[in-house]
Amino acid sequence: MAKKILLDCDPGLDDALALLLAHGDPNLELVGVTTVGGNVSLERTTANALALREYLGFGAVPVAAGARKPLVGDVREASHVHGETGLGSVSLPVATIPVSELHAVDFIIETLRATPGAVHLVATGPLTNIALALEKEPAIARWAASFTIMGGSFTRGNATPAAEFNIYADPEAARVVFDGDWQVVMVGLDLTHQALANGPVVERLARLGTLAHELILPLATYYASRNSHDPDGQAVHDVCAVAHVSRPDLFASRVARVDVETKGELTSGMTVVDFDAPIPNALVPVTLDVNGFWAYVEHVYGLVATHHG
Repeated sequence: MAKKILLDCDPGLDDALALLLAHGDPNLELVGVTTVGGNVSLERTTANALALREYLGFGAVPVAAGARKPLVGDVREASHVHGETGLGSVSLPVATIPVSELHAVDFIIETLRATPGAVHLVATGPLTNIALALEKEPAIARWAASFTIMGGSFTRGNATPAAEFNIYADPEAARVVFDGDWQVVMVGLDLTHQALANGPVVERLARLGTLAHELILPLATYYASRNSHDPDGQAVHDVCAVAHVSRPDLFASRVARVDVETKGELTSGMTVVDFDAPIPNALVPVTLDVNGFWAYVEHVYGLVATHHG
C-alpha cells in the first residue's frame, strides 16, 4: 500500500524536484501540499506549487498557503540561489485551479487528524507552518506517521557558516518543532551534499525527453551552472527528504539530540547535534547510497516522463 505523504514546501528549485518525486512515486500518495515563505515570497512559492500541480497533472491534490514570515524577526529569502521566481529559468503556465480556502496550518492539522498514524509529514522549507500547527494542536506530533525535514546540519551551514537556510530562516519555529513530542528525521546538508546532479546524472536525466528538458534539468542545474563553487554538480536537497519516506533503506542514520540556537550573534539557526545524548529527539541520516538513490529517482522521474509526453 502506498504511503500517504503531505509535503510542506517553499518551491524552490529542489522543492519542485521533491514535488515531482512525491507525485510520481507509485509507493507514495501525495495527499496535500502546503506552502510557506522561504526561498522566495509566499505568493511566489504558492504560485509555483499551483503551477507545478497543473503542469505535472495532480490537480486533485489540494494546495494550501501558509505563513509568509517567520515567527520572530525579518523575512530571509534565497532568490540569489533559486532565481527571482524561485524556479530558476523554468517558466510554467499560470495555474487555473485555485488554492485551497484553508490556511496551511489548518490543512495540516485537519489532514493528520482525519487519519491518525497514516500520513507522513515532510517539510522542505522553513518550519513556520509546522511550528504554528504544533502550537495550535500539539496532538499532530502523535497523529503523523513520521515527520521528516530537509534542514540543519551537524557540521557547517550554507546560509551562514553555522546555519542551514531552512533553519536560519526561522530558528524559533525550528526550536518549537524539535521540542515537539515526536522524532524528527533531520535530513541535513551533510547528507544532501552527497546527492549531486553531476555530469553522469545529468546525461542520464537528459534521456527522459520533454519533461527533462523543460523542467528537471533546468531545476537540477540552475544554481551550479552559475557558481564555480559547485563543480561536482548541484545538490538536490529536498528530494532526499521525500526519498527517505519511500526508501529509508538508502540511508544510514544515527539517533541524536538536536537543539536549535536562536540567540547566538554568529550562530543563529545552528542545529547543535549530539550523537551521544541520553535522550535523543531526532534521527539523522548521515550516509547515502548514492547509486541506489539516483537509480530510484531516475526511475520515478522516468515514469512521470512517460505519461507526460
